[in-house]
Amino acid sequence: MSEPLAIFGGTFDPVHFGHLRLAEESIAHLGLGGVRWLPAGNPPHRGVPQVTGEQRLAMVRLATAGNPRFTVDAAEVDASAPSYTVHTLERLRGELAAARPLVLLVGADAFAGLAGWHRWRDILELAHIAVSHRPGFPVEAASLPAELAAVFQQRRLADASGLRSAPGGGIVTFAMTQLAISATQIRKLLANGLSARYLLPDAVLDYIRAHSLYRNS
Repeated sequence: MSEPLAIFGGTFDPVHFGHLRLAEESIAHLGLGGVRWLPAGNPPHRGVPQVTGEQRLAMVRLATAGNPRFTVDAAEVDASAPSYTVHTLERLRGELAAARPLVLLVGADAFAGLAGWHRWRDILELAHIAVSHRPGFPVEAASLPAELAAVFQQRRLADASGLRSAPGGGIVTFAMTQLAISATQIRKLLANGLSARYLLPDAVLDYIRAHSLYRNS
């Protein structure tokens, strides 16, 4: 069976070092063959991104350039329909080998709300889920909504090696280096004319400046 491929979706408004570190550490923690980045085009569960899908896609491409284990998927940006995770996974299942393990990367906060996602149970039929959390703050069933807690207990894998044994269906957790960086913080700094250097790659910051993004009107 091929090495597991991680799927990392988000608005990336803008992409920053916290995103990059999560993707990098997931490869080591989970034994992945790579990470496919999927910038959302029209995210149904969040507010409208401040910049266009094409601009966010361009920034992700700049941020991930040079890492051969990272690839970027433009399909959600190119599509006009809302970017539902289950639809993306169905598309990928049609494109990749049926036995290829797929691993959806999510943070602990996003995972806690999984039961509110569109066709959320189908997601686990299409892929595994890997939940990142802060060191010392593991994901506990008791902290999850009852419906999700039952699924978490039933499908939790003892370790990441279980990701290789099936195309999907398992849940694994891992601690990642905590970086206190957020896209909201970066947008506020830029809107107020303050420096965001060292919070995101220089190539992305140069793109933001060249296109006058995130400035107060």
